[in-house]
Amino acid sequence: MVIIKIKGAEILIKALEDEGVETIFGFPGGAVIDIYDELIKSEKIRHILVRHEQGAVHAADGYARAISKPGVCLVTSGPGATNTVTGIASAYCDSIPMVILTGQVNTSLIGNDAFQEVDIVGITRPCTKHNYLVKDIKDLAKTIKEAFYIATTGRPGPVLVDIPKDVVQAFAEYKPLKNVKMRSYNPTYEPNMKQLDRVVEMIKNSKRPLIFAGGGIILSNASKELIRLARKIQAPVTTTLMGLGAFPASDPLWLGMLGMHGTYRANMSTAECDLLIAVGVRFDDRVTGKTSTFASKAKIVHIDIDPTSISKNIVVHTPIVGDCRITLERLNKLLGEEDFKGIKASRKPWLDQIEMWKSTKPLAYEQSDTIKPQFVVEKIFEITKGDAIITTEVGQNQMWAAQFYNFDKPNCFITSGGLGVMGFGLPAAIGAQVACPDKLVIDIAGDGSIQMNIQEMATAMQFHLPVKIAILNNGYLGMVRQWQELFYKKCYSCTEMSHTPDFVKLAEAYGAVGLRATKPEEVVPVLKKAFASDKPVIMDFVVEREEGVYPMVPSGADITEMLLV
Repeated sequence: MVIIKIKGAEILIKALEDEGVETIFGFPGGAVIDIYDELIKSEKIRHILVRHEQGAVHAADGYARAISKPGVCLVTSGPGATNTVTGIASAYCDSIPMVILTGQVNTSLIGNDAFQEVDIVGITRPCTKHNYLVKDIKDLAKTIKEAFYIATTGRPGPVLVDIPKDVVQAFAEYKPLKNVKMRSYNPTYEPNMKQLDRVVEMIKNSKRPLIFAGGGIILSNASKELIRLARKIQAPVTTTLMGLGAFPASDPLWLGMLGMHGTYRANMSTAECDLLIAVGVRFDDRVTGKTSTFASKAKIVHIDIDPTSISKNIVVHTPIVGDCRITLERLNKLLGEEDFKGIKASRKPWLDQIEMWKSTKPLAYEQSDTIKPQFVVEKIFEITKGDAIITTEVGQNQMWAAQFYNFDKPNCFITSGGLGVMGFGLPAAIGAQVACPDKLVIDIAGDGSIQMNIQEMATAMQFHLPVKIAILNNGYLGMVRQWQELFYKKCYSCTEMSHTPDFVKLAEAYGAVGLRATKPEEVVPVLKKAFASDKPVIMDFVVEREEGVYPMVPSGADITEMLLV
């Protein structure tokens, strides 16, 4: 029997193809040159050349969120690897499935301070779900299989595989692996049914129930089950920033986002509910505010696939470890079809109270002769009718997008939630556009954030990715400025962006389309022209300079202590 041995780089590409990888975002270098030599031969994998390694990770992140498949990126050793850390940390905070492939110096040189050597496994250990250093060619295929398995199962997350140059140059036999078995890693998917029986009784005895959903709903494809539960038990729904789109904003039971910049009705409902069903959430500090008073009148049920998240920040009454979709399916089945026929009448006082909160303290802003950023987001929603993928940078632009664009479907809002990375939106939009070539993809940005990774305009142009960038240009680092206004006596220390480029000319320099609006009546024509273009477009909306994001809960305050103007 003849055993055919192939190069490690070829083994890597074959292993990726066997995982169904269709796209890799990357940037070549000496340590991965052999991999790139094989990659160009692949007929199944498309490579997107970014202009900075951070852009590669964010693009892989946006790709993963848009189509619920693991994103993949490939970079070289040393600075190439360290440039990925911010993107990896963002994906880790938001539980995004991703495999990061980094080149490494020869195994004989590791630890010798060789050229472009860095301990990327050590550096990323705190911000990856798992990581590997492949020291033997015989372990390469198995490691890739395990990396994708770990990244996509249980609570998803980024997995890094560091591959020395001599490993990809060595030769070995390639044997495709069908299954992965890891004794130390066995996520729990099925919930404890006795605990679910308790939840059923809690729901039946509740007069003021509230469902609090997070990104776990979207990651587990549990949106339909969430909608079914809410409508069956007539419980209003609020979500985290990461959960937007998990429940349709057009539904009468929708309350809006919860937390620091959440709606008045969502925050008040959380404070007054007697049962809080939390599904796929982390109880982040931006949601809870003062933890000692969070949902203090409620019994709390927490459903999550990650046991370490339960009672980590908020002590709960009924913990349930399990996959969100499977758990909600089981819960809906236990509730039956007949038990809640009369539930709407019994919930009426609670729902009436919420309607009062909706009508008396809605999300609002005052229109003026200048462009209000909220107005731009509203018009984006009206023109797209919700049929678009929205990415954001981080700061005021992110919060206005969350508040004023009404998401009816999951996987349509892509933002850096837990880490809050400036410069995320453009590369994430590129990744989403690659994943969904027929969709309109819009990055709602600030004039500060967009400059963090503006070089990725070249990537969009090279690969004919018609992403649209709507810059809410207020000449400030807006969210920091808002805090300085409210809590630092308007001492705008180092937040004024006095030398911002001409974004129209910048777009044209890349060969893209540049548009500008300075008056409210110019907003809609600019948006329509941009959305009709088959090229990448930068739209510069010169907005009210000192507009704030409201409601706002000061840091450490109870979520009912909202600043409303």
